Amino acid sequence: MPDVTKEQVLETLANVRGPDLEGDLVSLGMISDVFISDNKVYFSITVPAERANELEPMRVAAERTVKAMPGVKGALVTLTADRKAGAGPQTPRPQPQRPAQPQPKAHAHSHPHPEPARPGKQGVPGVEAIIAVASGKGGVGKSTTAVNLALALQANGLRVGILDADIYGPSIPRLLKISGRPQQIENRIIVPMENYGLKAMSMGFLVDEETAMIWRGPMVQSALLQMLREVAWGDLDVLVVDMPPGTGDVQLTMAQQVPLAGAVIVSTPQDLALIDARKAISMFGKVEVPLLGIIENMSYFLAPDTGTRYDIFGHGGARNEAERIGVPFLGEVPLTIDIRERSDAGTPVVVADPDSAAARIYRDIATHVWAELKGQTVRPAPAIVFE
Repeated sequence: MPDVTKEQVLETLANVRGPDLEGDLVSLGMISDVFISDNKVYFSITVPAERANELEPMRVAAERTVKAMPGVKGALVTLTADRKAGAGPQTPRPQPQRPAQPQPKAHAHSHPHPEPARPGKQGVPGVEAIIAVASGKGGVGKSTTAVNLALALQANGLRVGILDADIYGPSIPRLLKISGRPQQIENRIIVPMENYGLKAMSMGFLVDEETAMIWRGPMVQSALLQMLREVAWGDLDVLVVDMPPGTGDVQLTMAQQVPLAGAVIVSTPQDLALIDARKAISMFGKVEVPLLGIIENMSYFLAPDTGTRYDIFGHGGARNEAERIGVPFLGEVPLTIDIRERSDAGTPVVVADPDSAAARIYRDIATHVWAELKGQTVRPAPAIVFE
């Protein structure tokens, strides 16, 4: 059977009526760029922001119509709210309030809850705190750090989930050794995948690993919010969000529409990485997201045969930057073959070798992150020396 084409999809969508049964989705210009991979169709429908909930049946009709096309294996259709879309006067829409959060289970290190989310940012029911793990550039080990941080928070007694917000280059499925597709239950709610006791959601669970996600900003925004708010996370103390590198659409969407409790910046020690890290720090400052601290990843290299330490990328740059701008320095993570090999194998060091020095470093960082969330001060931990 021949592959489904964009033209065929648009021709089919021309049969779906627009808002108030006037016109059709295509002639009204409401369809985003159509993306097709392995005969699975992805697109979004741009609607007026104040009518997004009301027009959900139209989205369902479009998705059902495309799924019924010969040769189509599946379809993912999302609504993208746009104040400029459609006609008619714009009236202020009541801002959603964050649902009341259940009390988390008792922990030995529990402290008062974080301050409530600012009005206008819709939270996730059952999730106490959402934190972003970000970097100014790629290649600094951010995703590996995010996974081990999430597992370290869990090892410290917290209920934790992780959201892979890197739509274009999702890494969480491989890092957590998870394959397959998540199940969907009533009201389009998705059941998160899970391994090592960690609940996880990623675009990598929905598309093949080698698929190139050629999406524009509105589709990225819609997919991200769907993975965040239409997933059965359950009761979590912390949801860790692995952000894509840089300061683009995903970062802005998360900062403006999600009540982030704070951000953790990952950088390597050298000046070039720190220049880009400063951009990420500046962005979170402008959108009033608290900075929980900076992690210096690949801080130094330890030769596996001799144990000799080499400062390949320099050393201490992230610590100095943290001191310069007055934010917490969360810790140094060395560059070791063990961390790299276990990450590639999908067996993160925190769970694969929990008594190792590297795992203890991640747990110490997790303790500092949790303390920052709770507004507590943690005394600097003693330096961990690799023998």
